[in-house]
Amino acid sequence: MTTDTGGADDLLAALLPRLSQIGTAVNRGKLDERAMAAAGVTLERPAMTVLNVLHIAGEPLRVGEIATRMQVVGPHVTRQLNTLETRGLVHRVTDPNDSRARLVELTPQGRDLATRYLGVLFGWFTEALADWTPQDRRTLTALLARFADDVTAHLARFAD
Repeated sequence: MTTDTGGADDLLAALLPRLSQIGTAVNRGKLDERAMAAAGVTLERPAMTVLNVLHIAGEPLRVGEIATRMQVVGPHVTRQLNTLETRGLVHRVTDPNDSRARLVELTPQGRDLATRYLGVLFGWFTEALADWTPQDRRTLTALLARFADDVTAHLARFAD
């Protein structure tokens, strides 16, 4: 039995397979691993994700904020930060708003590594969207951001 939802079922029936298609293409292509290899990165994927979060933020962040942006728990981030700090890719600094708290920031080496990695990824996606107009790219970005935020917020109720 189907429920009349004003065509929403038809839209979801078209959307969900496309989301799966993207996920499969990214996973089957081992996008992260290939980008790390092309950028000369020798880190595990979670550590690279921490660097990317910091790089994209463009400012030092607290461990909890990094965890929130990665949608993981703090101890997971702390383990990765310990590895990154040992390798000289991040360091901790005093929070200027609370001298008791620490922030994590990229070192120049960490910034360079993240820049190389993201440059490879951005290059591949730029190639994939080469025939798209700038307006189509802006529309995709806006709608995908809205979709991701809304789905994440809605499904948060199922989180453990």
